[in-house]
Amino acid sequence: MKKHSGRDRAISQNWKTATQLIRGGTRRSNQDETSEAMFLTSGFAYDAAEIAEARFKGEDDGFTYSRLSNPTVAMFEERMALIEGAEAARATASGMAAMTAALLCQLQAGDHVVAARAAFGSCRWLVETLLPRFGIETTLVDGRDVVAWAQARQPNTKLFFLETPANPTLDIVDLPKVADLAHDCGAKVVVDNVFATPILQKPLELGADIVAYSATKHIDGQGRVLGGVVLGEEQFVQDTLMPFLRNTGPTMSPFNAWVLLKGLETLELRVRAMAQNAQSVAEFLETQVSKLLYPGLDSFPQKDLAAQQMQSGGTIMSFFIEGGRDQAFKFMNALQLIDISNNIGDSRSLITHPASTTHQGLSEEARLELGITDSMLRLSVGLEDSEDIIADLKEALHHL
Repeated sequence: MKKHSGRDRAISQNWKTATQLIRGGTRRSNQDETSEAMFLTSGFAYDAAEIAEARFKGEDDGFTYSRLSNPTVAMFEERMALIEGAEAARATASGMAAMTAALLCQLQAGDHVVAARAAFGSCRWLVETLLPRFGIETTLVDGRDVVAWAQARQPNTKLFFLETPANPTLDIVDLPKVADLAHDCGAKVVVDNVFATPILQKPLELGADIVAYSATKHIDGQGRVLGGVVLGEEQFVQDTLMPFLRNTGPTMSPFNAWVLLKGLETLELRVRAMAQNAQSVAEFLETQVSKLLYPGLDSFPQKDLAAQQMQSGGTIMSFFIEGGRDQAFKFMNALQLIDISNNIGDSRSLITHPASTTHQGLSEEARLELGITDSMLRLSVGLEDSEDIIADLKEALHHL
Protein backbone atom coordinates (compact mmCIF):
# COMPACT_ATOMS: atom_id res chain seq x y z
CA MET A 1 0.00 0.00 0.00
CA LYS A 2 1.35 3.37 -1.01
CA LYS A 3 2.12 5.94 1.66
CA HIS A 4 -0.69 8.47 2.15
CA SER A 5 -2.89 6.60 -0.34
CA GLY A 6 -5.85 7.26 1.93
CA ARG A 7 -6.98 3.68 2.54
CA ASP A 8 -5.30 3.41 5.95
CA ARG A 9 -8.38 4.12 8.06
CA ALA A 10 -6.45 4.75 11.27
CA ILE A 11 -4.59 7.58 9.58
CA SER A 12 -7.46 8.99 7.49
CA GLN A 13 -9.88 9.10 10.43
CA ASN A 14 -7.68 11.78 11.98
CA TRP A 15 -7.79 13.96 8.87
CA LYS A 16 -10.11 16.95 8.58
CA THR A 17 -13.16 16.63 6.33
CA ALA A 18 -11.58 18.60 3.47
CA THR A 19 -8.68 16.13 3.37
CA GLN A 20 -10.91 13.07 3.65
CA LEU A 21 -13.02 14.31 0.74
CA ILE A 22 -9.95 14.24 -1.51
CA ARG A 23 -7.85 11.36 -0.20
CA GLY A 24 -10.08 9.12 1.92
CA GLY A 25 -10.26 5.49 0.84
CA THR A 26 -7.90 5.88 -2.13
CA ARG A 27 -6.49 2.61 -3.50
CA ARG A 28 -3.48 3.06 -5.76
CA SER A 29 -2.52 0.36 -8.23
CA ASN A 30 1.05 -0.54 -9.16
CA GLN A 31 0.88 2.27 -11.75
CA ASP A 32 1.08 4.89 -8.95
CA GLU A 33 -1.74 7.01 -10.40
CA THR A 34 -2.66 10.21 -8.57
CA SER A 35 -6.33 10.23 -9.62
CA GLU A 36 -8.38 7.19 -8.66
CA ALA A 37 -8.27 4.37 -11.20
CA MET A 38 -11.47 3.32 -12.96
CA PHE A 39 -11.83 -0.47 -12.85
CA LEU A 40 -14.31 -1.15 -15.66
CA THR A 41 -14.52 -4.89 -15.17
CA SER A 42 -17.36 -7.21 -14.30
CA GLY A 43 -15.19 -9.96 -12.83
CA PHE A 44 -11.75 -10.78 -11.47
CA ALA A 45 -9.24 -13.57 -12.08
CA TYR A 46 -7.46 -15.65 -9.44
CA ASP A 47 -3.94 -17.05 -9.42
CA ALA A 48 -5.21 -20.32 -7.97
CA ALA A 49 -8.47 -22.10 -7.23
CA GLU A 50 -7.65 -21.94 -3.54
CA ILE A 51 -7.56 -18.12 -3.71
CA ALA A 52 -10.98 -18.05 -5.37
CA GLU A 53 -12.36 -20.26 -2.60
CA ALA A 54 -10.82 -18.07 0.10
CA ARG A 55 -12.29 -14.90 -1.40
CA PHE A 56 -15.78 -16.34 -1.60
CA LYS A 57 -15.45 -17.43 2.02
CA GLY A 58 -14.35 -13.91 2.98
CA GLU A 59 -10.94 -15.19 4.10
CA ASP A 60 -8.97 -13.32 1.42
CA ASP A 61 -9.09 -9.54 1.00
CA GLY A 62 -9.87 -9.33 -2.69
CA PHE A 63 -12.65 -8.90 -5.22
CA THR A 64 -14.82 -11.56 -6.83
CA TYR A 65 -17.50 -9.89 -8.93
CA SER A 66 -18.44 -6.24 -9.48
CA ARG A 67 -22.06 -6.90 -8.50
CA LEU A 68 -20.67 -7.52 -5.01
CA SER A 69 -17.76 -5.10 -4.90
CA ASN A 70 -15.34 -3.31 -7.18
CA PRO A 71 -12.12 -1.36 -6.41
CA THR A 72 -13.49 1.96 -7.70
CA VAL A 73 -16.83 1.51 -5.94
CA ALA A 74 -15.02 0.47 -2.75
CA MET A 75 -13.04 3.72 -2.79
CA PHE A 76 -16.28 5.69 -2.97
CA GLU A 77 -17.80 3.67 -0.13
CA GLU A 78 -14.78 4.07 2.12
CA ARG A 79 -14.61 7.81 1.48
CA MET A 80 -18.32 8.26 2.21
CA ALA A 81 -17.98 6.29 5.46
CA LEU A 82 -15.13 8.55 6.56
CA ILE A 83 -16.90 11.84 5.96
CA GLU A 84 -20.18 10.56 7.44
CA GLY A 85 -18.47 9.17 10.52
CA ALA A 86 -19.89 5.69 9.82
CA GLU A 87 -18.19 2.34 10.30
CA ALA A 88 -19.12 1.14 6.81
CA ALA A 89 -21.03 2.02 3.64
CA ARG A 90 -22.43 0.35 0.56
CA ALA A 91 -23.15 2.11 -2.73
CA THR A 92 -26.19 1.56 -4.94
CA ALA A 93 -27.25 2.43 -8.46
CA SER A 94 -29.54 5.29 -7.41
CA GLY A 95 -30.84 7.14 -4.40
CA MET A 96 -34.12 5.23 -4.44
CA ALA A 97 -32.20 1.95 -4.60
CA ALA A 98 -30.45 3.09 -1.41
CA MET A 99 -33.72 3.97 0.33
CA THR A 100 -35.38 0.71 -0.73
CA ALA A 101 -32.43 -1.39 0.38
CA ALA A 102 -32.10 0.43 3.71
CA LEU A 103 -35.72 -0.51 4.50
CA LEU A 104 -36.28 -3.93 2.97
CA CYS A 105 -32.99 -5.46 4.11
CA GLN A 106 -34.14 -5.34 7.74
CA LEU A 107 -37.92 -5.80 7.50
CA GLN A 108 -40.24 -8.78 7.09
CA ALA A 109 -43.95 -9.53 7.12
CA GLY A 110 -45.49 -8.62 10.45
CA ASP A 111 -43.10 -5.74 11.18
CA HIS A 112 -44.26 -2.15 11.66
CA VAL A 113 -42.67 1.07 10.36
CA VAL A 114 -43.31 4.63 11.56
CA ALA A 115 -42.44 7.23 8.93
CA ALA A 116 -42.60 11.00 8.61
CA ARG A 117 -45.34 11.96 6.18
CA ALA A 118 -43.28 14.82 4.67
CA ALA A 119 -40.86 13.09 2.32
CA PHE A 120 -39.86 12.74 -1.31
CA GLY A 121 -42.75 11.34 -3.35
CA SER A 122 -41.04 8.02 -4.12
CA CYS A 123 -40.15 7.54 -0.45
CA ARG A 124 -43.82 8.03 0.44
CA TRP A 125 -44.63 5.36 -2.18
CA LEU A 126 -42.25 2.93 -0.50
CA VAL A 127 -44.00 3.42 2.83
CA GLU A 128 -47.60 3.60 1.62
CA THR A 129 -47.54 1.15 -1.29
CA LEU A 130 -44.51 -1.16 -1.43
CA LEU A 131 -44.04 -2.16 2.21
CA PRO A 132 -47.70 -3.11 2.77
CA ARG A 133 -47.50 -5.45 -0.25
CA PHE A 134 -45.04 -7.54 1.78
CA GLY A 135 -47.18 -7.58 4.91
CA ILE A 136 -45.32 -4.75 6.62
CA GLU A 137 -47.55 -2.33 8.54
CA THR A 138 -46.85 1.40 8.26
CA THR A 139 -47.94 4.54 10.07
CA LEU A 140 -47.38 8.07 8.79
CA VAL A 141 -46.92 10.88 11.32
CA ASP A 142 -46.19 14.60 11.35
CA GLY A 143 -42.41 14.38 11.68
CA ARG A 144 -42.27 17.67 13.59
CA ASP A 145 -44.45 16.27 16.38
CA VAL A 146 -42.38 14.23 18.84
CA VAL A 147 -45.55 13.08 20.64
CA ALA A 148 -46.91 11.70 17.37
CA TRP A 149 -43.80 9.52 16.98
CA ALA A 150 -44.23 8.22 20.53
CA GLN A 151 -47.92 7.43 20.09
CA ALA A 152 -47.39 5.64 16.78
CA ARG A 153 -45.11 2.99 18.28
CA GLN A 154 -46.40 -0.57 18.47
CA PRO A 155 -44.98 -3.80 19.94
CA ASN A 156 -43.88 -4.84 16.41
CA THR A 157 -42.31 -1.48 15.45
CA LYS A 158 -38.90 -2.19 13.91
CA LEU A 159 -38.06 1.01 12.05
CA PHE A 160 -38.43 4.80 12.06
CA PHE A 161 -37.93 6.35 8.60
CA LEU A 162 -37.59 10.09 8.06
CA GLU A 163 -36.05 12.91 6.03
CA THR A 164 -34.86 16.11 7.70
CA PRO A 165 -35.13 18.72 6.30
CA ALA A 166 -38.02 17.18 4.37
CA ASN A 167 -38.74 17.49 0.66
CA PRO A 168 -40.27 19.97 -0.19
CA THR A 169 -41.73 21.34 3.05
CA LEU A 170 -38.37 21.69 4.86
CA ASP A 171 -39.91 20.10 8.00
CA ILE A 172 -37.24 19.46 10.65
CA VAL A 173 -37.38 16.32 12.79
CA ASP A 174 -35.87 16.49 16.29
CA LEU A 175 -33.41 13.67 15.70
CA PRO A 176 -32.13 13.08 19.27
CA LYS A 177 -35.64 12.90 20.74
CA VAL A 178 -37.07 10.77 17.96
CA ALA A 179 -34.06 8.44 18.03
CA ASP A 180 -34.51 7.94 21.78
CA LEU A 181 -38.16 7.02 21.21
CA ALA A 182 -37.18 4.49 18.55
CA HIS A 183 -34.43 2.91 20.62
CA ASP A 184 -36.72 2.65 23.65
CA CYS A 185 -38.89 0.21 21.69
CA GLY A 186 -36.00 -1.56 19.98
CA ALA A 187 -36.45 0.12 16.60
CA LYS A 188 -33.78 1.42 14.24
CA VAL A 189 -33.75 4.95 12.78
CA VAL A 190 -33.15 5.42 9.05
CA VAL A 191 -32.53 9.02 7.92
CA ASP A 192 -32.59 10.33 4.35
CA ASN A 193 -30.04 13.13 4.71
CA VAL A 194 -30.04 14.32 1.11
CA PHE A 195 -31.16 17.93 1.73
CA ALA A 196 -28.62 18.60 4.47
CA THR A 197 -25.71 16.55 3.00
CA PRO A 198 -22.95 15.10 5.22
CA ILE A 199 -21.36 18.56 5.24
CA LEU A 200 -24.18 20.34 7.08
CA GLN A 201 -25.66 17.55 9.23
CA LYS A 202 -24.42 14.29 10.80
CA PRO A 203 -27.47 12.15 11.68
CA LEU A 204 -25.37 9.37 13.23
CA GLU A 205 -24.03 11.86 15.79
CA LEU A 206 -27.63 12.85 16.58
CA GLY A 207 -28.81 9.32 17.30
CA ALA A 208 -29.67 7.81 13.91
CA ASP A 209 -28.61 4.23 13.13
CA ILE A 210 -28.56 4.31 9.34
CA VAL A 211 -28.12 7.17 6.87
CA ALA A 212 -29.02 7.00 3.18
CA TYR A 213 -28.32 9.37 0.29
CA SER A 214 -29.15 9.99 -3.28
CA ALA A 215 -25.58 10.64 -4.42
CA THR A 216 -27.13 11.98 -7.63
CA LYS A 217 -27.77 15.24 -5.78
CA HIS A 218 -25.05 17.28 -4.00
CA ILE A 219 -22.44 14.48 -3.98
CA ASP A 220 -22.23 14.48 -7.77
CA GLY A 221 -23.58 18.00 -7.84
CA GLN A 222 -23.20 18.52 -11.56
CA GLY A 223 -26.05 16.53 -13.07
CA ARG A 224 -23.91 13.76 -14.52
CA VAL A 225 -24.70 10.38 -12.97
CA LEU A 226 -27.07 8.49 -10.68
CA GLY A 227 -26.00 6.89 -7.43
CA GLY A 228 -26.92 6.14 -3.84
CA VAL A 229 -25.26 5.03 -0.62
CA VAL A 230 -26.31 3.49 2.70
CA LEU A 231 -24.15 3.95 5.80
CA GLY A 232 -24.16 2.53 9.32
CA GLU A 233 -22.44 0.14 11.70
CA GLU A 234 -20.13 -2.52 10.25
CA GLN A 235 -22.30 -5.37 11.55
CA PHE A 236 -25.46 -3.95 9.95
CA VAL A 237 -23.74 -3.26 6.63
CA GLN A 238 -22.04 -6.65 6.37
CA ASP A 239 -24.63 -8.96 7.94
CA THR A 240 -27.93 -7.30 7.02
CA LEU A 241 -27.48 -4.88 4.11
CA MET A 242 -24.83 -6.70 2.09
CA PRO A 243 -26.76 -9.99 1.64
CA PHE A 244 -29.73 -8.00 0.35
CA LEU A 245 -27.59 -6.06 -2.13
CA ARG A 246 -25.63 -9.16 -3.19
CA ASN A 247 -28.73 -11.08 -4.09
CA THR A 248 -30.94 -8.33 -5.52
CA GLY A 249 -28.26 -6.47 -7.47
CA PRO A 250 -28.88 -2.67 -7.29
CA THR A 251 -25.19 -2.18 -8.07
CA MET A 252 -23.37 1.10 -8.65
CA SER A 253 -21.27 1.08 -11.80
CA PRO A 254 -17.50 1.71 -11.49
CA PHE A 255 -17.81 4.66 -13.88
CA ASN A 256 -20.48 6.32 -11.74
CA ALA A 257 -18.40 5.67 -8.61
CA TRP A 258 -15.43 7.37 -10.25
CA VAL A 259 -17.53 10.41 -11.19
CA LEU A 260 -18.87 10.60 -7.63
CA LEU A 261 -15.34 10.42 -6.22
CA LYS A 262 -14.54 13.49 -8.32
CA GLY A 263 -17.68 15.15 -6.98
CA LEU A 264 -16.65 14.49 -3.39
CA GLU A 265 -13.42 16.40 -3.90
CA THR A 266 -15.37 19.65 -4.15
CA LEU A 267 -18.44 18.74 -2.08
CA GLU A 268 -17.67 20.93 0.93
CA LEU A 269 -16.67 23.93 -1.19
CA ARG A 270 -19.83 23.65 -3.28
CA VAL A 271 -22.29 23.04 -0.45
CA ARG A 272 -21.03 25.91 1.69
CA ALA A 273 -21.00 28.32 -1.27
CA MET A 274 -24.47 27.22 -2.36
CA ALA A 275 -25.81 27.59 1.18
CA GLN A 276 -24.36 31.11 1.38
CA ASN A 277 -26.08 31.93 -1.92
CA ALA A 278 -29.32 30.39 -0.65
CA GLN A 279 -29.28 32.57 2.45
CA SER A 280 -29.00 35.72 0.30
CA VAL A 281 -31.69 34.52 -2.11
CA ALA A 282 -34.05 33.60 0.75
CA GLU A 283 -33.62 37.00 2.39
CA PHE A 284 -34.59 38.64 -0.90
CA LEU A 285 -37.51 36.35 -1.75
CA GLU A 286 -39.01 36.60 1.71
CA THR A 287 -39.90 40.23 1.00
CA GLN A 288 -41.42 39.41 -2.40
CA VAL A 289 -43.64 36.34 -1.97
CA SER A 290 -46.58 35.42 0.24
CA LYS A 291 -44.69 32.70 2.11
CA LEU A 292 -41.17 31.26 2.09
CA LEU A 293 -39.71 28.24 3.90
CA TYR A 294 -35.96 28.23 4.53
CA PRO A 295 -34.29 26.98 7.75
CA GLY A 296 -31.81 29.86 7.79
CA LEU A 297 -34.45 32.56 8.21
CA ASP A 298 -35.73 33.90 11.53
CA SER A 299 -39.26 33.48 10.15
CA PHE A 300 -38.81 29.71 9.73
CA PRO A 301 -41.00 28.01 12.37
CA GLN A 302 -38.28 25.53 13.39
CA LYS A 303 -35.25 27.78 13.01
CA ASP A 304 -33.84 27.02 16.48
CA LEU A 305 -34.05 23.26 15.99
CA ALA A 306 -32.53 23.55 12.51
CA ALA A 307 -29.65 25.57 13.96
CA GLN A 308 -29.04 22.87 16.58
CA GLN A 309 -28.82 20.08 14.02
CA MET A 310 -27.45 21.80 10.90
CA GLN A 311 -24.47 24.04 10.28
CA SER A 312 -26.48 26.35 8.03
CA GLY A 313 -29.88 26.68 6.38
CA GLY A 314 -28.83 24.54 3.43
CA THR A 315 -29.18 24.98 -0.31
CA ILE A 316 -32.92 24.49 -0.84
CA MET A 317 -36.04 26.50 -0.11
CA SER A 318 -39.74 26.46 -0.98
CA PHE A 319 -41.96 29.46 -1.58
CA PHE A 320 -45.49 30.24 -2.68
CA ILE A 321 -46.72 32.29 -5.63
CA GLU A 322 -50.22 33.74 -5.26
CA GLY A 323 -52.57 32.67 -8.01
CA GLY A 324 -52.10 28.90 -7.98
CA ARG A 325 -50.67 26.73 -10.74
CA ASP A 326 -51.20 29.20 -13.58
CA GLN A 327 -49.18 31.93 -11.88
CA ALA A 328 -46.57 29.47 -10.61
CA PHE A 329 -46.05 28.16 -14.15
CA LYS A 330 -45.98 31.70 -15.53
CA PHE A 331 -43.27 32.58 -13.01
CA MET A 332 -41.15 29.55 -13.89
CA ASN A 333 -41.53 30.10 -17.60
CA ALA A 334 -40.29 33.68 -17.21
CA LEU A 335 -36.98 32.61 -15.65
CA GLN A 336 -33.97 33.02 -17.92
CA LEU A 337 -31.10 31.81 -15.70
CA ILE A 338 -32.70 29.27 -13.37
CA ASP A 339 -33.58 25.96 -15.03
CA ILE A 340 -36.89 24.16 -14.59
CA SER A 341 -35.79 20.74 -13.34
CA ASN A 342 -36.86 18.26 -10.65
CA ASN A 343 -33.27 17.63 -9.50
CA ILE A 344 -31.60 19.33 -6.52
CA GLY A 345 -28.08 19.93 -5.28
CA ASP A 346 -26.72 20.87 -8.69
CA SER A 347 -24.12 23.55 -9.37
CA ARG A 348 -26.88 25.17 -11.45
CA SER A 349 -29.90 26.73 -9.78
CA LEU A 350 -32.99 24.60 -10.41
CA ILE A 351 -36.68 25.15 -9.74
CA THR A 352 -39.64 22.78 -9.81
CA HIS A 353 -43.35 22.68 -9.10
CA PRO A 354 -43.69 19.78 -6.59
CA ALA A 355 -47.45 19.29 -6.98
CA SER A 356 -47.07 18.46 -10.67
CA THR A 357 -43.66 16.72 -10.57
CA THR A 358 -41.93 15.16 -7.54
CA HIS A 359 -45.16 14.76 -5.54
CA GLN A 360 -47.58 14.37 -8.41
CA GLY A 361 -48.12 10.72 -7.44
CA LEU A 362 -49.65 11.66 -4.09
CA SER A 363 -53.37 12.20 -3.82
CA GLU A 364 -54.55 15.80 -3.70
CA GLU A 365 -55.62 15.20 -0.11
CA ALA A 366 -52.15 13.98 0.86
CA ARG A 367 -50.46 16.93 -0.85
CA LEU A 368 -52.72 19.45 0.87
CA GLU A 369 -52.13 17.73 4.22
CA LEU A 370 -48.42 18.43 3.72
CA GLY A 371 -49.00 21.98 2.51
CA ILE A 372 -47.95 21.18 -1.06
CA THR A 373 -50.36 23.40 -2.92
CA ASP A 374 -50.40 24.44 -6.56
CA SER A 375 -48.79 27.69 -5.44
CA MET A 376 -45.64 26.02 -4.04
CA LEU A 377 -42.30 26.13 -5.84
CA ARG A 378 -39.06 24.48 -4.70
CA LEU A 379 -35.77 26.22 -5.48
CA SER A 380 -32.38 24.54 -5.32
CA VAL A 381 -29.79 27.33 -5.28
CA GLY A 382 -26.61 26.76 -7.27
CA LEU A 383 -23.17 28.29 -7.60
CA GLU A 384 -24.00 31.21 -9.87
CA ASP A 385 -23.43 34.69 -8.49
CA SER A 386 -26.22 35.34 -5.99
CA GLU A 387 -26.89 38.75 -7.53
CA ASP A 388 -27.60 37.10 -10.89
CA ILE A 389 -29.93 34.55 -9.28
CA ILE A 390 -31.80 37.33 -7.48
CA ALA A 391 -32.01 39.41 -10.64
CA ASP A 392 -33.55 36.47 -12.50
CA LEU A 393 -36.12 35.92 -9.75
CA LYS A 394 -36.92 39.63 -9.63
CA GLU A 395 -37.51 39.80 -13.38
CA ALA A 396 -39.77 36.73 -13.29
CA LEU A 397 -41.79 38.26 -10.46
CA HIS A 398 -42.38 41.31 -12.63
CA HIS A 399 -44.20 39.06 -15.14
CA LEU A 400 -46.90 38.14 -12.62
